[in-house]
Amino acid sequence: MIRKLLLLMIVVVGLGVAALGVLAWKQYASLEQPLALEEDRLLEVMPGDTPGGIFKRLEAEGLLDDAFSLRLYWRLNLSGQTLHSGEYQLRPGMTVREMIGLWQRAEVVQYTLTLVEGWNFRQLRAALAAQPRLKQTLQGLSDREIMAQLGQPDLHPEGSFFPDTYSYTRSVSDLDLLKRAYARLEKVLAEEWENRAEGLPYADPYQALIMASIIEKETGVPHERGEISGVFVRRLKLGMLLQTDPTVIYGLGEQYQGRITRAHLRQPTPYNTYTTAGLPPTPIAMVGREAIHAALHPKEGTSLYFVARGDGSHVFSDNLADHNRAVREYQLNRRADYRSSPAPQPKPVESEAAQ
Repeated sequence: MIRKLLLLMIVVVGLGVAALGVLAWKQYASLEQPLALEEDRLLEVMPGDTPGGIFKRLEAEGLLDDAFSLRLYWRLNLSGQTLHSGEYQLRPGMTVREMIGLWQRAEVVQYTLTLVEGWNFRQLRAALAAQPRLKQTLQGLSDREIMAQLGQPDLHPEGSFFPDTYSYTRSVSDLDLLKRAYARLEKVLAEEWENRAEGLPYADPYQALIMASIIEKETGVPHERGEISGVFVRRLKLGMLLQTDPTVIYGLGEQYQGRITRAHLRQPTPYNTYTTAGLPPTPIAMVGREAIHAALHPKEGTSLYFVARGDGSHVFSDNLADHNRAVREYQLNRRADYRSSPAPQPKPVESEAAQ
């Protein structure tokens, strides 16, 4: 009797070992099978998706076999692993094991969007709306409603976001990206304000941001930013009007059609620095760190005027007589390829790169 029981136990154990061997072999074969792909494709994993569900989906699409063994493998070996949502780049020849490796590393496809210095909020909103892979949540909302979602319902949106290149995944929303750009601007402005020069005519960091936006729109020539800042700071201290065209243009809004006139310079708006003393009420564009730094570190000197040469740079003058001579030379007899700022860069587009 004992021999029969021992024999039965040996047989059962042997069958169990054999079954485990078969199961291990099936799992190995399932993991090493190449995905049935003829070209690259993106695998989208939505929040709430499970590995088992994705294996079943891919099996139904004919991209892999034996989803059951793969589900069991994940449950036995990777049950504590988080499956991050996003898009995963699948390529011909990739094995299931390699695909799972992407999931383990959360190697989702990253897209990028560049926000450009000098853009206004309308341009920023258009750039966000043009990104098909961003989750669109802001369409139809007013500017104030958008700022309310950022916790700042009374803050004017202009200049409140930092121009930079931002990476994002398929699951990210336009509001998420705006929050990052807002937080980044706050951080940079605080850092620069902490290390500002002494004796500046700004009551708070926001006024420095307003000045930085004017500098941003006046020039893109790096070495000129500090000098232009110096002109405007000296004018503020002397009680002179700033008389800067970009603020006038901003105040005109859609009335501006590409050419500023004498009538525009006389038209009263809160942003017309030819008729209103001091800084305008808000920034007029997004600003980079360099413009903020220039606003907080104006170059010392005596110049009170400047005029565009037509190649993107400016001529600086200490007095009105010299300034008028420069205006006659560079403004009244403009070159054919005249421009008041450096040549524009191509508009950035969304790009992608697997991370």
